[in-house]
Amino acid sequence: MLHFVFKRILMAVPTLLIMAVTVFVLIRLIPGDPAALMLGDLATPASLADLRERLGLDQSLPVQFGIWFGNVLRGDFGISITSSQPVLPLVLDRFWISARVVLIAVLLASLFAVPAGMIAAWRQNSGTDLFLVGLATLLYSIPTFWLGLLLLLFLGLQLNWLPVVGYVSFSEDPWAALLYIVMPVMTLFLHEMGVLIRMSRASTLEVLRLDYITHARAKGLSESAVLWRHAFKNAFGPTWTLIGLVLGNLLGGIAVVETVFTIPGLGRLLVDAIFARDYPVIQGCLLFVAFVYVAVNLVVDLLYPVFDPRVTAE
Repeated sequence: MLHFVFKRILMAVPTLLIMAVTVFVLIRLIPGDPAALMLGDLATPASLADLRERLGLDQSLPVQFGIWFGNVLRGDFGISITSSQPVLPLVLDRFWISARVVLIAVLLASLFAVPAGMIAAWRQNSGTDLFLVGLATLLYSIPTFWLGLLLLLFLGLQLNWLPVVGYVSFSEDPWAALLYIVMPVMTLFLHEMGVLIRMSRASTLEVLRLDYITHARAKGLSESAVLWRHAFKNAFGPTWTLIGLVLGNLLGGIAVVETVFTIPGLGRLLVDAIFARDYPVIQGCLLFVAFVYVAVNLVVDLLYPVFDPRVTAE
């Protein structure tokens, strides 16, 4: 098991290094001079040259990357141009806001979608199956921003059940904070439930065709026992992998939902930094998202043998 964990961690290192190089190169391709942006109207040729020297912008690109990546390894992601705050604490503060919304949404989607997909497979080609597959296709086809706007229109404006936009910290008012994240969570929950229902159904159909399922039925076990005691573990493995991918994708792509509901999360921070050309924050957000994505998929790989007994940690 330790060998398996060590091998997976070693495989993640080149991915993070490639992502760091990619982020660095993409930021350098953005038009504009970071030093001129930081100084603004106070920029003079002498002050620009001095700031470029302090930031290392007068060095070659390989040297700049070495300086930046060395600072990153020490936990120094730089200073935000717009807020003058250290980038890493800023990213971490916003990340926990996004993570709270995403984790709740993925947990609820998994709890509802996995049983629904298994039931659809169990009742293949029945009315229940057609309804669940149609519902999953519809939910997955609706863009998250449109789904969020529909929820804002009906639940927020017409029915006035929930606050429309904004965010309240749980430390300030837990009940108000919960109300403010209901619609963002519901948006992600409905969209990702469509994906997970289809995957759960497909993997369960594959397992239900195996010989050991036929043997279990031949022993006289009830269909519910066959489904939950024998098919569930083997069918859940591919769905567990997809849950990890969904979780990583949402943490990296929640910017649309956060913009619709004006949630000050990591995605909103990245969008604001792009408009403000806040290069240190953009680099920090992209690299941190890449790290989270790799870490989530590493955890999924490590836990896969737990959920699928056919797989061994070697």
